[in-house]
Amino acid sequence: MRFFLLTFCLLSGIAPLVAQRNFKLQSPDGKLSVNIQVGKQITYSVIHEKDLVLSPSPVAMELGDGSAFGVGSTFKRAHTTTVNQEIRTVLYKKTTITDHCKELVLEFKEGFNLVFRAYNEGAAYRFVSTRQAGFKVKKEPVVFNFAKDYDVWVPYVKSKAKDIEGQYFNSFENTYTYTSLSKMSQSRLAFTPLLLALDNGKKVCIAESDLESYPGMYLINRDGTTSLQSDFASYPLTTEQGGHNQLQQLVTSRAPYIAQCKGATNFPWRILIVSTSDKELLDNDMVYKLAAPSRINDGAWIKPGKVAWEWWNHWGISGVDFEAGVNTPTYMAYIDFAAKNGIEYVILDEGWAVNLKADLMQVVPEIDLEKLVAYGKQKNVGIILWAGYYAFDRDMEKVCKHYSEMGVKGFKIDFMDRDDQPMVDFHYRAARTAAQYKLLVDFHGTYKPTGLNRTYPNVINYEAVNGLEQMKWTGPEMDMVTYDVTMPFIRMVAGPVDYTQGAMRNATQRTHRGINDEPMSQGTRCRQLAEYVVFESPLNMLCDSPDNYEKEAECTAFIAHIPTVWDRTISLDGAIGQYIAIARQKGDQWYVGGLTNWEARNMEIDLSFLGAGDFTAEVFRDGVNANRIASDYKKEIISIPSSRKITLKMAQGGGFALKIYRKKNK
Repeated sequence: MRFFLLTFCLLSGIAPLVAQRNFKLQSPDGKLSVNIQVGKQITYSVIHEKDLVLSPSPVAMELGDGSAFGVGSTFKRAHTTTVNQEIRTVLYKKTTITDHCKELVLEFKEGFNLVFRAYNEGAAYRFVSTRQAGFKVKKEPVVFNFAKDYDVWVPYVKSKAKDIEGQYFNSFENTYTYTSLSKMSQSRLAFTPLLLALDNGKKVCIAESDLESYPGMYLINRDGTTSLQSDFASYPLTTEQGGHNQLQQLVTSRAPYIAQCKGATNFPWRILIVSTSDKELLDNDMVYKLAAPSRINDGAWIKPGKVAWEWWNHWGISGVDFEAGVNTPTYMAYIDFAAKNGIEYVILDEGWAVNLKADLMQVVPEIDLEKLVAYGKQKNVGIILWAGYYAFDRDMEKVCKHYSEMGVKGFKIDFMDRDDQPMVDFHYRAARTAAQYKLLVDFHGTYKPTGLNRTYPNVINYEAVNGLEQMKWTGPEMDMVTYDVTMPFIRMVAGPVDYTQGAMRNATQRTHRGINDEPMSQGTRCRQLAEYVVFESPLNMLCDSPDNYEKEAECTAFIAHIPTVWDRTISLDGAIGQYIAIARQKGDQWYVGGLTNWEARNMEIDLSFLGAGDFTAEVFRDGVNANRIASDYKKEIISIPSSRKITLKMAQGGGFALKIYRKKNK
């Protein structure tokens, strides 16, 4: 009762009359401060320059035995340190990250520490248990109190369920609802990252990192105020096989707690990313650098690249003497296409394993998998296999060993659709087991990245995005173009996205239709090319058919040879929901991508980052008729002017893509 009373007092503005210890933690540049009050409760607030980012908000964790971290806790000592290190990344948007912050550790006699960090670009805190015996976490009431009724971009759970329990089962894919805090649904969960617009053009993005053996955090506004509260899926007690093609585990009962924990436990970081301009969100590293370091000693075998993918284009091959589909000749044709264009992988999506068996050792008779793997090896093309979650989990060690020995390069694991503690444990177990057998993992039907791609770099991509697959069955009622210039400021802050771009059939807002056999994208051809630069994706799909790519040699050559991991990333310009421009460097070449919403616009790009010298650019820009015929584009070679500024015109739903290289001396 004391825990609930104190929490109620804080939320209602009634402060208990007790002595407090006050701590102030400032970022290295001195612009951001975290103010912590320790008394019967622990609260913190965040100020950036003179702007109040977060009003005093409680920090607590209720345990299964009735005790709590952060409520009535006995303070022991505090110590501050400065973290200043360079992180060498693996398969990321830059090769090094500067990890520079001030850290405050508060120690308590009840066997826990509370750690705060202040970065120039945001703040974070986490609980750390120092106990010896295991315990249960009943709930973690994370609260974000805001001073005003700010506007917010909300990724609600996409679910038909009206009750909260039913909403825990979801694919973490949805567009954003733009509303105000007080007008948020009081009965719908939202997943993170979630973004708020503060005063003076600033934004705050709520995220989490280092989510290990603990459920993911949802957010909800239960009372129509200007506060967000956490929600967590309770620990599943019983499950049953079911769902999509019997490949999922459906929760049938839950325990009265959210997590079972070991004595010594690092809990997830709760993050507030603060930006002074929208473009800063396009190149933020907080989720990555707060995650646990790599547990793979030698990751030289982890190869990023692109994938020729058959599911989106519905095995769309014509002009051959066999019926295209899930069979050996079809995949040999995809391997031939990949080899011809220097594409590193081909994926066998759902259908290669016998349906409704949830058994990855049963291959359909139409597929000679050993022949395909050998043929791919001969052509220098790796094979990646799609796997339903339960089929992979039930025989994980056997499956990984068998297919690794066969020569398969990795798995695309799908339909988890949960983020309770056992499901989070599955992700770590899958990553660890796959790494043992030198296999890549692409998680689909999963929750957002929380740094696992740093801890296990063989986790090469994540879905958790409303990707291009949605265009197969939805029409203009889904505004994908606006989503494309919104998602990178929010979801991509958490990590890479398996958006699966690359459509060669392109449509305007008026002409787009959902067609399964011959799908199309919304927006222009150049938009699809630009997305290979704008979207972070170490394993990048080419979603369209070999037939369509063969007809579009210029575009195919560009996307087939574009890198998927980078030495440097520079956010050039951006406004949420309107436009984006990003530059990325690999070796001695730069790529620049730009996107707009349904508004045609001219964008001036500042290329001063190139430095001294003479440069040439291969430019793909929207054609003069792209507003009506979305596939219309123009390719040209230009010299970069000494002013280092160029202006590019984008059509409605358009984009541009540049490859820039230094001129060679004659």
